[in-house]
Amino acid sequence: MSQKYEFSFPVEGKSFDDAGKASVEIKRILKGLGIAGDVLRRTAIATYESEVNIISYAWKGNINICVTDDNILINIQDSGPGITDIEQAMRQGYSTADDRIREMGFGAGMGLFNIKNCSDEFEISSKVNKGTLLKILINR
Repeated sequence: MSQKYEFSFPVEGKSFDDAGKASVEIKRILKGLGIAGDVLRRTAIATYESEVNIISYAWKGNINICVTDDNILINIQDSGPGITDIEQAMRQGYSTADDRIREMGFGAGMGLFNIKNCSDEFEISSKVNKGTLLKILINR
C-alpha cells in the first residue's frame, strides 16, 4: 500500500530571523517518516537554499512538499521581482544580493546552483514582477 504525505510552509520575505525554520521543520518531519540519510540531506539543502532565496529576494513564498514511496517533490513558489536572466542566476557564485544580505552571511550565489545539484530533476521558471517557481524532484 503506497502512502502520500503533503505539507506546506509559508515563508515571508525579509524575515531573516526566521531563516532556516521551515527547512528544519521539513527535515524533522521527513526524518520521522524514515527518509534515508542521503535523501534527507539533499532535501534539507534544497529547502534551506530555497527558503533563504525567498527571504532574501521575494515578498513572500511557499514551500510545498509531497512525499511518496518513490520520491519527494518540492514546489517552491514565490511572489516577488522574479529573475530576469535565469541562465546567469544559475551560475555558481552569481548573486544579486545587496550589502545588507551579504553582511548577514547570505547571498554567496550558491543557492540555485546547490538546489540543482541536490535534485534528480529540477525546473525553474520566473516572471519579472510576478515571482519564481521551482520544481525539485528527489528520488528516494
